[in-house]
Amino acid sequence: MDETVDWLRARPYYEGQLTDHRVVAGRDAEFGDIDLDQRIERALADEGVERLYAHQTDAIEAVRDGDNVVVATETASGKSLAYTVPAFERTMRDFATSLYIGPQVALINDQADTLADLAGGLGFGSRVSVDRYTGQLSRTEKEAVRERQPTFLLTTPDMLHYGILPHAHRLWKWFVERLETVVIDEVHAYRGVFGSQVALVMRRLNRICERFGAHPQYVCASATIGNPVEHAARVTGRDPDSFALVDADTSATGPRHWLCWNPPEYEGDGWGSGRRKSSHVESKQLFVDLVSRGLQTAVFTDSRQTVERYATDSADELRDRGHSDLAGKVGAYQAALTDERRESIEQRLHDGSLRGVWTTSALELGVDVGGLDAVILDGYPGTRMQTFQRAGRAGRGTDPSLVALVAGEDQLDQFVVRNTDRLFDAAPEEAITNPENEALMPDHVRAAARETWLDPDDDRHFGATFPDVVADLEADGDLERRITDDGTRWLDSGEGSPQHEMSLRTAADREVQLRTRDGDTIGTLPFDDALRDAHPGAIYHHQGTTYEVTDLDLTHDVAELDRTWADYYTRVLHDKTITVEEDFEEKAVDAYPDVPVRFAHVTMRKQITGFERRDSSTGEVLGEQSLDLPETTLSTRALYYTLPPNLDGALRERGDFAGGIHAAEHAMISMFPFQFLCDRRDIGGLSTPMHPHTDRSTIFIYDGYPGGVGLARRGYETIDDLAETTLSMLDSCDCESGCPACVQSPHCGNANDPLSKGVAIDLLTALVTGDLPASD
Repeated sequence: MDETVDWLRARPYYEGQLTDHRVVAGRDAEFGDIDLDQRIERALADEGVERLYAHQTDAIEAVRDGDNVVVATETASGKSLAYTVPAFERTMRDFATSLYIGPQVALINDQADTLADLAGGLGFGSRVSVDRYTGQLSRTEKEAVRERQPTFLLTTPDMLHYGILPHAHRLWKWFVERLETVVIDEVHAYRGVFGSQVALVMRRLNRICERFGAHPQYVCASATIGNPVEHAARVTGRDPDSFALVDADTSATGPRHWLCWNPPEYEGDGWGSGRRKSSHVESKQLFVDLVSRGLQTAVFTDSRQTVERYATDSADELRDRGHSDLAGKVGAYQAALTDERRESIEQRLHDGSLRGVWTTSALELGVDVGGLDAVILDGYPGTRMQTFQRAGRAGRGTDPSLVALVAGEDQLDQFVVRNTDRLFDAAPEEAITNPENEALMPDHVRAAARETWLDPDDDRHFGATFPDVVADLEADGDLERRITDDGTRWLDSGEGSPQHEMSLRTAADREVQLRTRDGDTIGTLPFDDALRDAHPGAIYHHQGTTYEVTDLDLTHDVAELDRTWADYYTRVLHDKTITVEEDFEEKAVDAYPDVPVRFAHVTMRKQITGFERRDSSTGEVLGEQSLDLPETTLSTRALYYTLPPNLDGALRERGDFAGGIHAAEHAMISMFPFQFLCDRRDIGGLSTPMHPHTDRSTIFIYDGYPGGVGLARRGYETIDDLAETTLSMLDSCDCESGCPACVQSPHCGNANDPLSKGVAIDLLTALVTGDLPASD
């Protein structure tokens, strides 16, 4: 691998772009001693597993001891055996059942095949049988699964929500009453709205289990995150003290070469400071170079359209270089592919016949594709957890591997490539979820009442707000109170199916269909997203095709799209206001006690006023058009802080004060994902030189989802760390007046005007150190 790195360094078109090269040393395996049933031991040996790693045996022993368990180790470290072995033991001994919950059907299918092979090796009479129960099965196939009564069932949280729990008493009693193990794979994926919804589903599962006298243990598999036990407890509804943590990875690895890559800045008219060559183009160049040198390589990128386009472009370039044989061995992998196509790509990666692949996060999770030689990250994935999760796809046993991180131009990407020690040395991000979300809980409480009657003790599952939620549902006619000999009970009395009326993947209760001129529906968008991305005149990309939105019918919630070859993109402009409904908590900034920080219930109102057309190559504004769209409101949670008169006055003397607090708001929002597992668009903000609630200049940062998913609260609790990280990011950017790598935001509704990087640095310096920096 050293020769490959030297070869890349010598390419003239890469001059100056490799900002860091470091080698993470490999390690030898550490094995544990454990007594196993001879049939399991023999079945594992047939699969090539002669000995178990120490972390695997530690986890198995913890499950045997009755603990709930979180296994938080690296990709491809064999986490699955931590739950497979004890689950199979219990079935063989007690005819117990086990439930596996995975976030994606592709992962479930892969795990089901692996587990079925292992179960088959146990021999006749083991009583272990494996089956999957997903939305891809027909009604007849689902009936067949129930008739077979498998002891190990794999499903998604969605199918558990609307396909199993509503029918537990009638169709699944045989399974639930024997349930001893619940496996939650990739538990770190259950965060934000999705995680909050799943956490409420798990509380409903816990209630059903209690009704049947079952008390299953939870075994959670996670990537390396900052709060694995706390997060697993929040998702499962169990006491954090009941969990044992296994996080010392003892599997064998080879040396891994890390290359941090920063594409060159563009120069010339129209670009402005900080604009860089596309990370996609750089990643394609690297991909073709590595595949040409014989390295089986995967590129991770976050867009299905990018996957399809650049897989094709990569194959074309290989042909242009005279490697026609390799051009036919490049693929594109993303969730929209058919099952057959995905399985074919997985198999070809595993057997080595496919030499390169462009992929979305669909290959990030535990689908078994063997070990690749190299992984390219097309843009910083957004979190260190995802970075190392994807990087873990590279490496076969103790062979050396290569990972190249190709930075984009925004704040997080540039911060990481300019501060690579932070990438490797900083603590992992926290996963955040909020099952107490006031916007989500009522639907789940009503669903729970449909599954089995509610009683006052169910506040054990749903928390302190449960009585108020029940009272509101009863007042609305959705719950019926009954007084029995056993006490008060509530039953669902509403119409329809509460389970089918909500989606676990979103908090939206209104969606807009995207319909082409031919009448085909190509997708849906939540209402608020549709106003932003599917307004009249918007350019919308889907599956490699570019469309222009010709009409947005909000009476029928349909957006009409027509194909276009436009070489520009669109960006909305908006006005925003925030009303503070209730302050919950207040504290002071550590270094500057005169700066109060509050955590509050707020209402954000947004009015989209128009949109800009911007050149696809340069970002230059080509034109602006007004829009007449309805105002939207968001009831959520926010942190906000106000500036005392002395600091306010000093900053106003330094320059553009409104631009300074606006730039500080952008910068702090951009660094949220460096501390918490979230997307840049999961949070929003507002800055104002004078807010009516505070009568002072104020900066708000709010959760982007109804009721909040816990991000603003954790930001409030860690405001000092957030300010320090943000200041470090601003200081590391060498532009003078602000650029996409520090204070400009592609999501700003005011077209990034005004912004003052200098005043923002002064403000954050005061928050971090307690003093203003000396003026120039």
